[in-house]
Amino acid sequence: MWRDALLVAAKDLRIEARSRVVLNQVAPFAVLVLVLFALALGPDRGPLRQAAPGLFWVAVLFASVLAVQRSAAVETTDSSRDGLRLSGIDPAGAFLGKAAAVALELLVLEVVVGAGALVLFGSSVRSPGALVAASLAGTAGLAAAGTLYGALSTGTRMRETLLPLLFLPVAAPVLLAGTRAWQAALGTMASSAGDPWVRILLVFAAVYLALGVVVFGALQEAS
Repeated sequence: MWRDALLVAAKDLRIEARSRVVLNQVAPFAVLVLVLFALALGPDRGPLRQAAPGLFWVAVLFASVLAVQRSAAVETTDSSRDGLRLSGIDPAGAFLGKAAAVALELLVLEVVVGAGALVLFGSSVRSPGALVAASLAGTAGLAAAGTLYGALSTGTRMRETLLPLLFLPVAAPVLLAGTRAWQAALGTMASSAGDPWVRILLVFAAVYLALGVVVFGALQEAS
């Protein structure tokens, strides 16, 4: 399973390295979301600093939809999905590999968006470790859930619009817990305890990773 996961992740990352969709399209979209929110909130740095954690996770959530759609679209061209099934690759390994590729792409995106948020909104990091832990846990959850719902929507006529409708409500816990954890790390909320929110992110990621390992093969056969 782990060898197959590495093969699938390497395949998706090579495709992304050649096409540069995440770098040239998804990252600018996420930064544009931050800029528009900054314009909407006005020039006062106070509200911007308070809203920075939530705006960061909103931008990441919207960008993750595009990244997952790209990951799912890779398997729909040139009968790639059929080739993946016929190759003998373990479905659990295929799921973990695709989720890992999406997670790595999102991490690169989060570095860009996070730096933009800190610069645009004038925020300062008080707890870098908590910030990194929340980002890693949230990214794992978004990648696992996104890959699972991306496979579920693949093969339908309305997959471009169905995926956001399925994925965004499910990802709401990541948005909430990630925002609270970032607020604690940036010192913008009364309580400085971010560990409970990081644990929620870890539980979310573990649930969807386990669910994807179990049901991804059935979703591949059904799509």
